[in-house]
Parts: sequence; C-alpha cells; structure tokens
Amino acid sequence: MTARSTLRTTAAHHRLAAVGAIAVAGTLLLAGCGDQTKDKDSSDSGSASTSSAPLAAKLPQAIRDKGVVKVGSDIAYAPVEFKDSSGKTVGIDPDLADAMGKQLGVKFQFENGTFDTLITGLRSKRYDIAMSAMTDTKDRQDGVDSETGKKVGEGVDFVDYFTAGVSIYTKKGDDQGIKTWADLCGKKIAVQRGTVSEDLAKAEAKKCPSGKKLSIESFDNDQQAQTRVRSGGAQAGSSDFPVTAYAVKTSGGGKDFQIVGEQVEAAPYGIAVAKDNTQLRDALQAALDAIIKNGEYGKIIQKWGVADGAVTAAAVNGGK
Repeated sequence: MTARSTLRTTAAHHRLAAVGAIAVAGTLLLAGCGDQTKDKDSSDSGSASTSSAPLAAKLPQAIRDKGVVKVGSDIAYAPVEFKDSSGKTVGIDPDLADAMGKQLGVKFQFENGTFDTLITGLRSKRYDIAMSAMTDTKDRQDGVDSETGKKVGEGVDFVDYFTAGVSIYTKKGDDQGIKTWADLCGKKIAVQRGTVSEDLAKAEAKKCPSGKKLSIESFDNDQQAQTRVRSGGAQAGSSDFPVTAYAVKTSGGGKDFQIVGEQVEAAPYGIAVAKDNTQLRDALQAALDAIIKNGEYGKIIQKWGVADGAVTAAAVNGGK
C-alpha cells in the first residue's frame, strides 16, 4: 500500500507475476471477512528459541526478554496478509516473518489495524514494527504528509523486502473504456484510505476537465473497495498489483474483475521501524538477508506466485 502521488508507469508492466501465476494457498472469501480492525491475531509467526537462533544477539534485549515482536498490520490485503477460512493470518508477510523469526529466535505476533493508523500505532509503541505491504517512501521516512507536504511526525525507517506497483481494475468484461488514470475522469473509483491508489486518484481528479469530475470513494480496507466495484457502485478500483491480481484470480472464481492498463508506481515494500529503534531495524535487516541467502525467501515468494517482485538484498530506506 503505497503513498506517493507522482504517476509513473513502470518500465516493464510485468514487474510482478502475471495474473494467472498468482498461487492460491488456501480459500479466501474476499468479500466476507468483514471489519477485523483491532482484533489480535491468535496465530504467531516464528517459533525458534533465542538460545538456538543464529541472530538472536542482534535484537534489543527487551524484545529478547519478551520473545515477541508485535506487528501492526492491515490483515485484509490478500495475498500479502489475510485471514484464511479458519481465521489464521496467512500470506506473504506472515510467511516472511515466520522465517525471520527463526533466525532471531522470536515470534512475530500480527495485530490487526486499519492501514492509515499503523504508523501512529508504531509511534505510540502499540507495535514494535508495521509490516503491511507498506511502501517505503521518502515522505514516510521523513514524517511528511504526502498530500499537503507538511511535517506530521518524526518518520520511520524501513527494511525493504519486496517490490510492487499499483493497478486499476474493473468488473470483468466491462472496462468502461478505462486504460489509464486519465480515463477515470467522469467516473467513480473505489480505493483504500491512506494508499497510493487514493493519492493517485486525488492527483488525477485535479487534472480532470470541467464537467468530467473524478469521484473517489475511500474505504477502511481493500475488501470494501472491491465490494463497491463488484456491486457496480464504482466503475473502477485500484490497489497494489499483487492484491489486484489475487482478486482477479480468486473473486467469484475469477469472474468478477479484470486488470486494465499498466502497473504504475513500482516501489519497495518496507518493514517500518521507529527512528529511535535502530538496533531492531538492523536485526530485521540481518534476518531478511539471512533468509534471502539460505533460500527461504525465494521459496516463500515463489509459493505466492510473485517472484518478479523479489529483492536480492535487504535495503534500508531504499524508497525515493
């Protein structure tokens, strides 16, 4: 879920795996999970004890003592993180957290929250980290509101672990003539609040000619936006490419949606860490590098069918 508003088409729109390559690991009811905000996930990622974990010594002592890293996450963003039919949190992020937890000897405990409140929760120390398809941007690093350009906080550091862009989708077989963001003028788009999709829609709305207003409906989570498009209440929706591709693949047995146009705004997903918690940041970077080198990272990315978004090293604050 990204947050820049400068529209940029990726050099290669097949930056991630094609829609047909998205793997379905378990049953997801895209529209039926409901609002799980503030729910605490009963499933934890990671199981190794600190005594046997090779990178445990890199963690802050307080986290080693607890044995838990609290993760703020919007757990309604398949296939990055979502609840399966049994209520367990699954997806790319939980799988990566599990693998890193084995390196660090701690459990990663995912706690559900709306996306636009995760950095606030990190700032208030409700969470140790935020891991939720959050794009590493310079604005977020600096604590700047991307719409107003004003300083709103101290910012966060990121450990980058994936690359993704943003896509537009419509009902299948009814693209409304939409191929680019400019084609949205005169129509209504459904997006998740606090994401680059919302930012891009707002930026495009300012460019629309008189008499062709772009209407924007923003929701707490992406499932609600999908429901709006599915019902015909909006002509289009937008979200990160892996999420859009997964919805196209799974919603209505693949009969509900289609992707239109090219991916834009390709940028890194990052694990957000408070600026003053550099030891935790560096421990996460070391753990991510370790699972990249030992092959666990590649297996997880392949499992979810998004290998083209893989990174080869864990960068810190690589977003621009």
